[in-house]
Amino acid sequence: MNPANGPFRPDAPAVSELAAGTVLVGKGPSRRVLLLHHREEDRWCLPKGHVEAGESLAGAAVRETVEETGLPRVTLGPEIAEVSHRFYSARKQRNVVKVTVYFLARTEEESARPESLFDRYEWADPIRAMELVPYENDRKVLGAARSSLSSWP
Repeated sequence: MNPANGPFRPDAPAVSELAAGTVLVGKGPSRRVLLLHHREEDRWCLPKGHVEAGESLAGAAVRETVEETGLPRVTLGPEIAEVSHRFYSARKQRNVVKVTVYFLARTEEESARPESLFDRYEWADPIRAMELVPYENDRKVLGAARSSLSSWP
């Protein structure tokens, strides 16, 4: 968790946030997925970000994936998971209840150029990806992706 975030405080005001992201699958039969390493938090994660006012979930998922990975050609697939978590944001001085919707996505490109928030990336097979991500919600999303990949051309 971000060091500026902490446990949910039942006595503090709360806001809700909506985000969208992808499990980005690379080319080839290995079905490797792209993970980004968050520099400040020293953790692996999936590309995702906030849905802007008036934006669709699908549009936000593609936009955030392109922005965070630097890969300009991303093809969106089906929705695969919705996860939520809550935390206290010291910066906002508010509790945050965050819902993130994930889609499968594909790219033919291999060389990512992550934005400066991230210091590296890895194309990982699904089992290794599950080992690298620190949060159960991310493992849930990767598990849903793995199940959906068999029926996705």
